[in-house]
Amino acid sequence: MNQTVDNYLIEGCGRCPLGATPDCKVHNWTSELKLLRSTVQACGLVEECKWGAPCYTFNGKNVLMISAFKNYCAISFFKGVLLNDSLGNLVKPGENSQSARLLKFTSLKEIQEIIPDIKAYIFEAIEVEKAGLEVTFKKNPEPVPEELQTKFDEDPSLQNAFESLTPGRQRGYIIHFSQPKQSKTRVSRIEKCIPKILKGEGFHDHYKSMRVKSKS
Repeated sequence: MNQTVDNYLIEGCGRCPLGATPDCKVHNWTSELKLLRSTVQACGLVEECKWGAPCYTFNGKNVLMISAFKNYCAISFFKGVLLNDSLGNLVKPGENSQSARLLKFTSLKEIQEIIPDIKAYIFEAIEVEKAGLEVTFKKNPEPVPEELQTKFDEDPSLQNAFESLTPGRQRGYIIHFSQPKQSKTRVSRIEKCIPKILKGEGFHDHYKSMRVKSKS
């Protein structure tokens, strides 16, 4: 994994097999990510590289991350649900996401047009941390295995990627991870699937593509 944001912009996060290759999704959004970075930096947050990606903190608390996905790039607010989204720009990373909210972008122009609004969201997120506000979580209708939740707590960017999957893909992973009786086996399954989750793939995607190829 990269340890600096500069390397992230050059090579990607390095957390999936596409890192440091032309196919890394970071390369699809280089200009957009650089503009988002300079916009966030102007708001006084501390820039760090966590989980191989740009993360911005206030008094040691994670406030937001800049992320690259297949079809968009985004600012991900860790406690976005607590923000007053009067403009209606924030979206859930996934159907079951309770805390994080995204500002999604698909072009440089989209970012340029709302830079003042982006900064307003960031300053509000800082105020949330100053006030010590916390998100009250509801029980997930599709129980997340304890081992997977531990991985999410260790790596919020993994949780963002997981919650960006379709509900069906999320359920497929949860069922696969929950089957073993032993915790170490559940952990092993999760760790093997992390690269696929980061690439936006479902657990069964590989097998489906193999079946299609065999039929052709």
